[in-house]
Amino acid sequence: MFEIAEEIKQAYYGNRIVLFAPLYLSNYCINGCLYCPYHAKNKTIPRKKLTQEEIRQEVIALQDMGHKRLAIEAGEDPKNNPIEYILECIKTIYSVHHKNGDIRRVNVNIAATTVENYRKLKEAGIGTYILFQETYHKDSYLKLHPTGPKHDYNYHTEAMDRAMEGGIDDVGLGVLFGLELYKYEFAGLIMHAEHLEAVHGVGPHTISVPRVKRADDIDPNEFDGGIDDQTFEKIIACIRLAVPYTGMIISTRESQQVREKALKMGISQISGASRTSVGGYTEEERPTDTEQFDVSDQRTLDEVVRWLMETEHVPSFCTACYREGRTGDRFMSLCKSGQILNCCHPNALMTLAEFLVDYASEDTKKVGWALIEKELAKIPKDNVREICAKHIEEIKNSNSRDFRF
Repeated sequence: MFEIAEEIKQAYYGNRIVLFAPLYLSNYCINGCLYCPYHAKNKTIPRKKLTQEEIRQEVIALQDMGHKRLAIEAGEDPKNNPIEYILECIKTIYSVHHKNGDIRRVNVNIAATTVENYRKLKEAGIGTYILFQETYHKDSYLKLHPTGPKHDYNYHTEAMDRAMEGGIDDVGLGVLFGLELYKYEFAGLIMHAEHLEAVHGVGPHTISVPRVKRADDIDPNEFDGGIDDQTFEKIIACIRLAVPYTGMIISTRESQQVREKALKMGISQISGASRTSVGGYTEEERPTDTEQFDVSDQRTLDEVVRWLMETEHVPSFCTACYREGRTGDRFMSLCKSGQILNCCHPNALMTLAEFLVDYASEDTKKVGWALIEKELAKIPKDNVREICAKHIEEIKNSNSRDFRF
């Protein structure tokens, strides 16, 4: 099963791994979620909401690492985190141009909202709208969300339908493994994906596989659905078998060892150098007082990039599909036919070249340029290979930055 999952992953996504970072805007929240330290009854965690200037500084810190793609996070609080605040934050993030750095795509992970608000997010130029179901088991869901607007199981579960009605055609699913029996959650995920494709013609752009982790006043051992690493790997492989066209995400909740195994099972996106606290990137030391969960993989982005290349993966900072309109059914048709690699592989190599020129350590550069030379030879079409090689040489020599396949 693991071998077939790896074969499918290679056929659809190749050996490239897309990199991103979460950006926590605010931990104000009015929900009572029992697995999240941001729940309204937690009086020990400091509450913080970033100003637009603080967001600018966070973005600059992320750009100095080399990040091009962010996933913004905020608690549900209509007073402190209204949709107007989220839209202003997106505008600020896109406005920051620091040295050669730009955040080229902002993905959004905020609470379920209205069709009108999803339209506003679409107009703001977001990439993927991400919302975790947490658990598909209704009785467990209601117990785990005893208070707040998130208590409404139907409204939360139908959020992706409203998002697509609002024009967002790239959506990301996920459950928080450990809250409920994993076989039920797996079935719920696949049925949700099947529903979206049947009704809207587009399945999920991504599926995330977070596990419950320790946090401020959260003990993962209090939940009955905990899964060991071997079972976790099987879940990832089964998702890859069931929805081969869907990108799969694993975060820094997991250790380097777990993530390395997961890459072979089907993961195509990972976070790097993540700070899960509000304002964490501008702090020299990783702050823990406002963390949403413990970070297991605490390596720098440079270290993560070098690790990926040493394990024969191509780190990618590409966002060309969003900019060129290859989203929703257009992306899915290219992915299902196996043609997306013709776009993704050259773009991955060019964005990796950008990273090497602008941000990489000498050790990472040495590994990176050798990998690029090796991967260029794998591009099947002569004209595409020549164009890609030409652009990489221009990036190397002149820091040119306006290439879009």
